[in-house]
Amino acid sequence: MSSSTARSQLPALPVKTVLAASLIACFSLPMHVQAQQELPAEGELQSVVVTGTFAKNRRTIDSESPIDILTSRDLQSTGSGELATVLARLLPSLNFARATGADASDAVRPAQLRGLSPDQTLVLVNGKRRYTSAVVNVNGSLGRGSAPVDLNAIPLAAIDHVEVLRDGAAAQYGSDAIAGVINIILKKGAAGGDIEVGYGQTQERDGKQKSIKGSAGFALGDDGWVRVSAEVAERDPTNRAGADFRNPLEPRYGKVNQRYGDPESKPATIFLNSEYHINDNVDWYAFGNYGKRDTSAAATWRTSLITDPNNSKLFIQRTPLFPEGFLPLQNSTLTDQSIVTGLRGEAAGWRWDASINYGSNKFELDLDNTVNQSLGANSPTHFYAGSLKNEQTVLNLDAAREFPVSYFTGPLTVAVGAEARHEKYSIGAGDEASYITVVTTPATAGGSQGFAGFRPANAGSHSRHNESVYVNLEAEATKNLSGGVALRHERYSDFGSTTSAKGSARYSFSDALSLRGTVSSGFRAPSLAQQYYTITTTNFQVIKDTNTAIETGTFAVNTPQARALGAQDLKAEKARNYSLGLQFQPSRNFTTTVDAYRIDIDNRILLSANLILSNDLKNILAAQGTPVGSGRYFTNAVDTRTEGVDIVSTYRIDLQDKDRLDLTVAYNHNKSTVRKIADNPAILTANNLKLIDRQSIDRITVASPKDKFSLAADYGFGIWNVHGLVTRYGSFTVPQNDAKLDQTYDPQWVLDVSGSVKLGKNWRLVAGIDNVTNRYPAQVTSNGNLNVNGTQPYSIFAPNGFNGRYYYAKAGYSW
Repeated sequence: MSSSTARSQLPALPVKTVLAASLIACFSLPMHVQAQQELPAEGELQSVVVTGTFAKNRRTIDSESPIDILTSRDLQSTGSGELATVLARLLPSLNFARATGADASDAVRPAQLRGLSPDQTLVLVNGKRRYTSAVVNVNGSLGRGSAPVDLNAIPLAAIDHVEVLRDGAAAQYGSDAIAGVINIILKKGAAGGDIEVGYGQTQERDGKQKSIKGSAGFALGDDGWVRVSAEVAERDPTNRAGADFRNPLEPRYGKVNQRYGDPESKPATIFLNSEYHINDNVDWYAFGNYGKRDTSAAATWRTSLITDPNNSKLFIQRTPLFPEGFLPLQNSTLTDQSIVTGLRGEAAGWRWDASINYGSNKFELDLDNTVNQSLGANSPTHFYAGSLKNEQTVLNLDAAREFPVSYFTGPLTVAVGAEARHEKYSIGAGDEASYITVVTTPATAGGSQGFAGFRPANAGSHSRHNESVYVNLEAEATKNLSGGVALRHERYSDFGSTTSAKGSARYSFSDALSLRGTVSSGFRAPSLAQQYYTITTTNFQVIKDTNTAIETGTFAVNTPQARALGAQDLKAEKARNYSLGLQFQPSRNFTTTVDAYRIDIDNRILLSANLILSNDLKNILAAQGTPVGSGRYFTNAVDTRTEGVDIVSTYRIDLQDKDRLDLTVAYNHNKSTVRKIADNPAILTANNLKLIDRQSIDRITVASPKDKFSLAADYGFGIWNVHGLVTRYGSFTVPQNDAKLDQTYDPQWVLDVSGSVKLGKNWRLVAGIDNVTNRYPAQVTSNGNLNVNGTQPYSIFAPNGFNGRYYYAKAGYSW
């Protein structure tokens, strides 16, 4: 069925045709340096990188692993102010679906690299490990069960460039670096600055976005500098909900009652980056941030009428406080803060770096415009639901040195290091009205509707620590052959020790052609959030083809409730990465890379299926003080294999009068399969339940686009610049446990264009349109809509969202 509907229809091209065209373009058509390669004003289309290597002056073309570089100019080339959205536009291997109606995931949306879990990508800032978000994605969105880094907490105004290592790197960086590493390099130096104001809105005249951001440097005497970057924005919600025609007796029958789209968001962030030259051998540095983001997201519309429990043919009023029905609003505040400080220098030929790194991410949630139904007319309409907080402290010491080796053409780089990390995860209880259930006749749902609060029994803090040591060797053995090996050993206080290794090599057949490859082992430690997140709330589940509200317990694996359902302690995920790539650079202005990869992951951690409990299991949990109808917990569920290929081809055409045309074609194809499913716990088998159901498996294998193709062009002439980006998002499937309810979405083409002009030496004006042709994904079919009956017409798995055409303009001043 077609999924690329638009208010203007374009023909769809077969997948094989697009793949063939992209391959032909990569090997025969010179294409540009897009976002994937830094564009120096003059010289080669290559840049020095610091991610994945300890060698000095390593260029992208010399790397044994594929690395993408996105400059500040690249990051500003779209109408979005969200880092994750921008990365998804520029990187074919990254996916960022726009979750809505998914509770806290509306406020902290996860991004995927190479189709893997969002928390299987490591994020660094200035080469230092970034802490993860406090929010756990527990609802039915992409990345369900993960608690990754909140990329959107880092403002574009602070970023100089981003390096994306598309390779396993746990032997170099530790846990989480399975899909790859995103290293965000901050702007630095005392010289220069910029300020920009922006405005945009959708074709439907909603989703208005206003922003102001800037960056400026200041000298610290003659030997140092500090750079301050700040960003403030207001983003109005979008709404693509359909009218509600479910019950003609409803007071608001036939009206749009749901809000379905991007939430309202008001982020404000400041970043500092600084350095001071103490003496010829020692520099002090520090960087950090403080930010808040207020988000207002809509839960599911609550109808005025509900079925009379005493007579299924009659209806009664849900609550006298909202006689026409109500839309619960989840109003959250995310506070994100960090500080990193350290010394670096040289001693006895060694380059060394010693640092301390602290960061925290706190999520606080209020509910408005809703009720606790069990409290009847006495219910408040505002609730404090509680808080989540994740903290991380890292002590790190690195040292590297070059040693001459007589039979090598280049020096041997030896890097050694040690790291100690402490993590803490906390849950704070909400007010009593947000979670209490008052026994009534007939029984009514307790807790604040839209999101029941955290109970005192859920609240608490949990921590752990780990220590690691590593060694890394890199060398150019001959003019044609370079390589490296890395080894890292880590010991965790909660699950034991693990060792990761990596080997990499690159052989140059000529100046134009080279072959590269890597083999590595890696791991991801179960996060504290996955081990200890616990809550009881009302979820909607499909029971006998009806979307039904049911009290659901999410249990930490060490609780009596989870143990009663067969839970076991979580183990670390273990990964094996294989990569083989071809680099082709026949001239300074033309580069093509083709990298194939395979990633095997054992003991992959998933959030279990929502287990609809039998009466026997309900009684067991009720005896433990948890009267719920459904339960779930985290588990080492499956072994998976992910295979794919990345193709990037860039070309620059130098024209007259310093005019320039830059072109890029990029393609990613990705396929994940399940190699093994963990044994079902005996207690669940005895009650005809599956811990890992069909939907859980298919969500990690087919719910992300299987490929993505992009073609970008930048044309600079005089004071003008024109940018265009065509992206084809591949097909994906939204799965259900009943295969008949699956819906497969066809590929979708999206065109983004923008233009800019420089006025004098300092001013720059930009105007653009994202999604020029106003493309929307196909609407959810009636069967797959699961009785929401068109009120939520688009899938939250759609990789480009469903906001439609977006217009924007920016005005910037730089000095």
